[in-house]
Amino acid sequence: MATPTPLTEAQVREALQELPGWRYEADALTKTYVLSNFRAAVSFIVRLAFYAEELNHHPELTNVYNRVTLRLTTHDAGNRVTDRDVKLANAIESFAWV
Repeated sequence: MATPTPLTEAQVREALQELPGWRYEADALTKTYVLSNFRAAVSFIVRLAFYAEELNHHPELTNVYNRVTLRLTTHDAGNRVTDRDVKLANAIESFAWV
């Protein structure tokens, strides 16, 4: 499998137009989801895990009560944003129920 190529900042900004609430910070795509309670937050993480496994691309995430914060970068591309990150962000948006 070839090493993923980092996107340019312009390409990332263009992708963000289709990803409401996502930000480009410190060479990563980031977003915080605020859910109704802890149970909903953990359910969201479990659902996200299935998409991440399917794409073989795993986010950095933190969870505090009802908040889930995601940070997407591609480690194989020097911790920069690639198409893999954009695909995972789009997949998350396709099921996010917040």
